[in-house]
Amino acid sequence: MTHWLIAPVILPAILAPFIVLAARYHIGIQRVFSLVGVIAMIAIAAGLSWQASDGTILIYQLGDWAAPFGIILVGDMLSTLMVLLTSVLALFVLLYAIGSGWDDRGWHFHALFQFQLMGIMGAFLTGDLFNLFVFFEVLLIASYGLMIHAGGNERLRAGVQYVLFNLLGSTLFLFALGAIYAETGTLNMADLAQRADLIGAESTVGIRVAAVLLLLVFAIKAALVPLHFWLPSSYAEAPGPVAALFAIMTKVGAYAIIRVYTMVFPPDLEATQGLHDVWLQPAALISLALGMIGVLAAKKLDRLVAFSVIGSMGMVMIAIALFTPEGIAAALYYIVHSTLAGAALFLIVDLVKSSRPSLVLRAMPPVAGAALTAGLFFAAAIAMAGLPPLSGFLGKLLILDAAFTSPWAVWIWTIVLVSSLISVVGFARAGSIVFWKANSVTPDDVPDDELEPPSALAYGAAGGLVALLAAHTVFGGYAHDYTLATAAQLFAPEPYISAVVDTPGKLSTPAEDY
Repeated sequence: MTHWLIAPVILPAILAPFIVLAARYHIGIQRVFSLVGVIAMIAIAAGLSWQASDGTILIYQLGDWAAPFGIILVGDMLSTLMVLLTSVLALFVLLYAIGSGWDDRGWHFHALFQFQLMGIMGAFLTGDLFNLFVFFEVLLIASYGLMIHAGGNERLRAGVQYVLFNLLGSTLFLFALGAIYAETGTLNMADLAQRADLIGAESTVGIRVAAVLLLLVFAIKAALVPLHFWLPSSYAEAPGPVAALFAIMTKVGAYAIIRVYTMVFPPDLEATQGLHDVWLQPAALISLALGMIGVLAAKKLDRLVAFSVIGSMGMVMIAIALFTPEGIAAALYYIVHSTLAGAALFLIVDLVKSSRPSLVLRAMPPVAGAALTAGLFFAAAIAMAGLPPLSGFLGKLLILDAAFTSPWAVWIWTIVLVSSLISVVGFARAGSIVFWKANSVTPDDVPDDELEPPSALAYGAAGGLVALLAAHTVFGGYAHDYTLATAAQLFAPEPYISAVVDTPGKLSTPAEDY
């Protein structure tokens, strides 16, 4: 048992109350502790990922209570990859929030930021479905506080919509957990995988209902059509760095689907057979098409990026819904790409917003630092649209290749290629209006009070994410090898199950309790 595994959860859980209690009125101290905490988290996540890279399953038993009675954290190649991705993203988002001054426009930004990280890290590392629910609620509460940071009626309205829709998901989650526990008597994922496999053909109704409910919950988190309504307004109205951090939030839903439906309810499980093809793949295809149509039809730059996130989640779910090692590997590669690309675009939109009267797509006075901002937008848009040479192109090629033998192959190829063309037109239209047509505005249209140009640190944070996209392309071969190994581990869950269930610890039975 390694104690380092709980550090990504404990570290932000300690920093958040410390910032509130000891540095509430000192923004400089808050920034220092928050930055140091995120940097330490990157180092810890990198170490955990290195340990898990050879297939080792890392286990942490809270209170030394053995599964399935105790709370178990599990680190394998998938969970440590997601923890590392979240940590790196958090660093650049935090640098941007400091450089742009967003963290000083309202109360408790850094404390909420740390609580948000705690919820996300816990969701990736937990080995128990009930604790997955708990961490979902932690990140939901923190994300609501971050979303309405700095106030505003539009932001508050979007935040209420966001919370209500996600509370509906939480309610469905509780129903699903109740049904699963009633059928199996456990919520530990490794133990559940063993028991679900023993359910006879005559007793599959309850577990199938629970599996469908779980899929709906995770689809809400992943903003999959028709459960995506909360995302466009929520992400568009959120502060720039908050929206950038939210780029990893939809991936929590995708991660949960991968984890649960490769280990607990795999495609060959009789109780849930056919569930993936009947609902998940069509919804993914519609999500991709609708997201890219939204990119073309958007009237504001921030909503354009929000719809591109929906489209990118459609791409991810197309690969996941194949439920093959090649499909999951392609999905994981694309998850890293789309997280970085979406976050970069949200930060770049905020750069535009800081030096432009409005994000409405019409000709306005030139933005401050137009050349640099336009260059960053151009690179990030190429990545999100899936054009060469950046990682979006490689990711789409991997997904198309993985889908080649699927019964849905014709639909997947057609919708992916057509939606890519639509997204190119949409991003080109937005970029030309914001950065090129601005030159045609007459001097009389320029406001008397010029908006302050973005800081060098803000540019550096947005540029850093674009640089990571380039690195994800250059080292794409190594990244894909890692995701292939991760997928192979997911489709052979026996070492995970045995590591969790057979790890010694305190045991408790009803007889011993009495």
